Amino acid sequence: MRVILAEDHALLRQGMILLLEEEKHDVVAAVGDGDALVAAVEACGEDLPDVVVVDVRMPPTHTDEGIRAALTIRERWPAVGVLVLSQYVEKVYATELITSQQDGVGYLLKDRLSDVGEFLAALERVGAGGVAFDPDMVRQLLARTTHTDPLSQLTKREQEVLAAMAEGHTNPSIAEQLFISQSAVEKHINSIFDKFALNHVTGYSRRVLAILRYLGT
Repeated sequence: MRVILAEDHALLRQGMILLLEEEKHDVVAAVGDGDALVAAVEACGEDLPDVVVVDVRMPPTHTDEGIRAALTIRERWPAVGVLVLSQYVEKVYATELITSQQDGVGYLLKDRLSDVGEFLAALERVGAGGVAFDPDMVRQLLARTTHTDPLSQLTKREQEVLAAMAEGHTNPSIAEQLFISQSAVEKHINSIFDKFALNHVTGYSRRVLAILRYLGT
């Protein structure tokens, strides 16, 4: 898989390069700011990377340069997956990025990098056009339910299934994680679609739309 990294901390950037190269991924470029990331993708021409990995906060102001670069990439090169890294759960940034497209996006907390297997699995899901949301972010968003929140319509089990969907798990993986049958998972997902009024939508996008529904609450 072809990857471009954007991380302003040199040691972390070098560590990710070594990790990805050890896993036989092709690190096309590794840069230290958002403008350089956009330029690196543009320089690839038609041979675009499969995914870019970008920190939310980068030079010069360390506010939103990384996420703005990610949104530019999603707009100009929608086929390129974007995996965002953040020190904290920044809901506004996460929602803005994810709602810019319906596939090939991920959002992980930097603490997740200590779990190499989880980071690599998220990277590969995003590079393949799937989604990968940090479990801690999912839990925090699901915990924000109120009487006006669409999530309040869901049962506890349906919320657990939605959380697993948001993390990028497939139906068989959800079944294994929750110790239920795959047919039960499918029934819960159909119930979520029904409660979110998504049954009129066909195809895989219903899963992403369900995730976006709670990210927007």
